Amino acid sequence: MADETPSDSKLTRTKEKWAREGRFLTGKLTRPEDQRLPPGQHLTKDWPVLDLGVVPPVSRGRWRLDVYGAVEKPVFWTFAEFAAQKQDRFTSDIHCVTTWSRYDNEWEGLATRELLAACQPHEDARFVVLHSYDGYTTNLALEDFAAEDALLAHSWSGQPLSDEHGGPVRLVVPHLYFWKSAKWLQAIEFLTEDAPGFWEVRGYHNRGDPWAEQRYSGD
Repeated sequence: MADETPSDSKLTRTKEKWAREGRFLTGKLTRPEDQRLPPGQHLTKDWPVLDLGVVPPVSRGRWRLDVYGAVEKPVFWTFAEFAAQKQDRFTSDIHCVTTWSRYDNEWEGLATRELLAACQPHEDARFVVLHSYDGYTTNLALEDFAAEDALLAHSWSGQPLSDEHGGPVRLVVPHLYFWKSAKWLQAIEFLTEDAPGFWEVRGYHNRGDPWAEQRYSGD
């Protein structure tokens, strides 16, 4: 039997079914200052692996990042050029829409605000679309992408990101569900109008705030 495509994989079909059924929704409301764990989540010490079933073989030597669209200065970096930029370390929690959360993850990489300073988005830029080496896409509002603790991470817990967790480089936006933190980052496109990505057109919320339990469209 031929291999399944990412858009027709068992995981994709299962998660589309969850969106139709409203799976995992609790209806509870909590705020970050009131409770560290968002509603409907459970803690894990492991880091579960969820993707579209394709782990693209991209070494640091072959990796490139393209930043383009509604920007004054498009960026085209090799990994060496990316690593030569100002690097930051952040510690943050992560929350997956499939209900697991993991506390105190230590990241190293380029803060998204540093990237914004380098590429200088146009005044009318309002959104970004992240493009991954496996064909995955996801969209974010520019203000979410520019969050204080958001970064393009190349290391976790002092070690290079493994292939299965999105290395060489992935986005990390801790205040949104983790499907927004695209693995195997290849390109960042700045747009003046929104363009929903892979999961967003398959029933998942366009923003994905864990504390508002924005798991699915209409939540």
